[in-house]
Amino acid sequence: MPKSKSLKPNSDILSGELFKEYKTVAYMMEIYCKNHHVREGTEALCLQCQELLTYAEVRLDRCPYGQKKPTCNRCPIHCYKPQPKADMKLVMRYAGPRMLVPHPILAIRHLIHERRPVPDAKPAANQSNRHLRTKK
Repeated sequence: MPKSKSLKPNSDILSGELFKEYKTVAYMMEIYCKNHHVREGTEALCLQCQELLTYAEVRLDRCPYGQKKPTCNRCPIHCYKPQPKADMKLVMRYAGPRMLVPHPILAIRHLIHERRPVPDAKPAANQSNRHLRTKK
């Protein structure tokens, strides 16, 4: 059986804090997928997990908080549709504790980020990564 490729998270649309968040999600997806799904060939993620990761990337790109976004589980704005939200919750619950060994810095960074206060006020208009990216 051929060994699967290791995931190398890459995004053409995210940068800064949003890219770090995306990397964390991508590595969690890899941990979850490796232990729950059958992948084709040497791919790091199955098709279902790849679609969920792409969905997460788009949601991060369109987050109204932009680079100052809170972690999704503490965000007052729920931008995920119900099914992807439930799928991502499963991934996070399974992979979160398992992130400490393969990706300790990302895991600790995510735990610290979860402790930040959640913004009370509505985010300022036009702060999403997508808006700033397309405005250039």
